[in-house]
Amino acid sequence: MSLVQLAGRCAGWRATRQGLLGVLVLLCALGCAGLPGIGDAPRVERLDPDRVRIASFDFPESQVLVEVYGQRLRRAGFAVDVLSGLGSREVVLPALEQGLVDITIDYTGSLLDHLGGTATDTHGTTQQVYASVQRRLAVRGLTALAPAPAEDTNGFAVPAAFARDRQLSRISDLRPLAGQLVFGGPPECRTRRYCLAGLQDTYGLRFADFQPQASRSATATALQTGEIDVGMLETTYARLGERRVTLLVDDLGLQPRENVFPVVRTAVVQRYGDRLTDALDSISAGLTTPELVRLNRAEAMDPVGAPAVASRYLDLLDR
Repeated sequence: MSLVQLAGRCAGWRATRQGLLGVLVLLCALGCAGLPGIGDAPRVERLDPDRVRIASFDFPESQVLVEVYGQRLRRAGFAVDVLSGLGSREVVLPALEQGLVDITIDYTGSLLDHLGGTATDTHGTTQQVYASVQRRLAVRGLTALAPAPAEDTNGFAVPAAFARDRQLSRISDLRPLAGQLVFGGPPECRTRRYCLAGLQDTYGLRFADFQPQASRSATATALQTGEIDVGMLETTYARLGERRVTLLVDDLGLQPRENVFPVVRTAVVQRYGDRLTDALDSISAGLTTPELVRLNRAEAMDPVGAPAVASRYLDLLDR
């Protein structure tokens, strides 16, 4: 069983004590891999001080971003372990705080909301939202590095034919229909302010049912097969370009600022200093939303996946 499979199995656990959850998940994903006799799992030292461990969330864009930033660190001379698809923010953030992961790549508004920021906090300018999340991370022993221009927000899509037939272009257009529609998205969407909970509070949408989806690809497929009627897909999701689904306009401004940025354990920043932060900042400085869309499309078409896409992207940057 691979590291990702181990992590995915553990990431299904739910607990209200998030710090404990992070420890348990990472002990399963990392500790078990270091024990002898557990299948063919690679041996990973739990806290090797000479290696940097970077973890992604459990969706493709996050995995591509972590590969891009992780490979940049490797090219800067760091020994890097990539933990791909470790889990949701409820798993990865406690792992950072516990020192079991060193770096992740997050999104400013959603992370600020997770840390207790208000809707006003998350809907300011890029710099205002970044400053707020930076302060909240600092007290947790985490450092927010500079945000990229690239943004990716939660988007809500319907089948293209359904949008045409019902003349749907805005999320508000769903209001008279929602009681007859099935909504699909990641399991954590049900309670998140900028996902299903936000659609209920801001738009007054009460769907007939919620069906958790295993991945963004599964959500897109479920939309096309009619298993669900409305689905949560990021605004930079690769398959939006296929025109089989229609992304609805967030006309009431539910979504916050969502700039991509690295979150690093402060102890790691202090240890490596500018050599580490300069390498990470070099990616953020040039990463735009159109480039993020291109990375996602490349990943969707490449049979090798995120590592190969990231390598080609860095080769272009380094020319």
